[in-house]
Order: sequence, then C-alpha cells, then structure tokens
Amino acid sequence: MAFNKQLAIRIREQLKLFPEDFTEKKMFGGLSFLYKGKMTVGIIKEDLAVRIIGDKMDAELAKNSVRPMDFTKRPMKEFVYVSQDGITTETDLLHYIELGLEHAKSKL
Repeated sequence: MAFNKQLAIRIREQLKLFPEDFTEKKMFGGLSFLYKGKMTVGIIKEDLAVRIIGDKMDAELAKNSVRPMDFTKRPMKEFVYVSQDGITTETDLLHYIELGLEHAKSKL
C-alpha cells in the first residue's frame, strides 16, 4: 500500500484540533480517516482524497489543484482529489479536513 506517509502525519496532527474522534482505515489502496465510520479525508498515493457535500463541489472543482476522484475510471459522487499543490500549508489541509468532516456529519 503506497501512500504519502508525511501527509498522514500532517493529517493526524490536524485532527488533534478537533473534539471528534477519528479512526484510520486502509481504503482505496491508501489510508482513510473516518468519523463515526464515514470517510472524511484519505491519502491515495500522493493525493488527498476528500468527501465534499454536493453543494460545495463546483467551488472546489474550480481550483487548479482539485479534480474529480476517478478511482474507478469514472468520477465518484462527492469525492475529489487534491494534489500536493493544494495542500502546501496547514491552513489548506485544515480546510479540506473540515469539508470532509462536514460531509461525514451530513450522512449521520
């Protein structure tokens, strides 16, 4: 299973800022972080995978560093990939973690 281990460390550090409990699970050939069993963000190779509620998809996809998650060769609903260029700062990473958590909470 190949995924960016440094990004995993960064995500774990950011998750400490939240009062919620997260779990880790191997998914999609990478590593995912779940809230109450719902995926929030994950790492697939070098990319951050993020679940985003439908209403916010267009705004995120308009960013150069964001593209549809096409793990199955077709875009997956409410999933995006964010390249390393889109998560250069901890503020950038936190933004995507918050989007992922928002999505997970919307599914409970």
